[in-house]
Amino acid sequence: MKYEYSAQVSETINAPLWEVWEALVTPEIIKKYFFGTDAKSDWKVGSPLTFTGEWDGKTYEDKARILENDPGRRLKYSYWSSMSGIEDLPENYVDVTYELNEKGDHTLITISQDNIQSEKAKAHSAENWGKVLKSLKDLLEQEK
Repeated sequence: MKYEYSAQVSETINAPLWEVWEALVTPEIIKKYFFGTDAKSDWKVGSPLTFTGEWDGKTYEDKARILENDPGRRLKYSYWSSMSGIEDLPENYVDVTYELNEKGDHTLITISQDNIQSEKAKAHSAENWGKVLKSLKDLLEQEK
């Protein structure tokens, strides 16, 4: 069963496209802007991606599978959160897509999440992705 809700957030980052792309696929950088999570993957289509760490005193291990990897343009994976309170079943995975567009010396990044179960979950997802993008923007722009 697919759910109808989806969330989308965008941010313009004052950094070149390839710098933003590297931040999406480099575990040491991901940890700095993505709630301290440890990401592990070889980033090849079909490969697993895991996110592990601690949030609010609880350890988590979230699972994903790479669906698309078009370097510098688009990264998409199916994703299940161990903290979601829902079973680890295929129908409970969401699709997360990162899209990059070069705008001169800036990069527009858009994150979309599909297959969200409710309006409340959609708002929560949009809020979290907004925090991730702000943290990514702050990280990449502080180096300027």
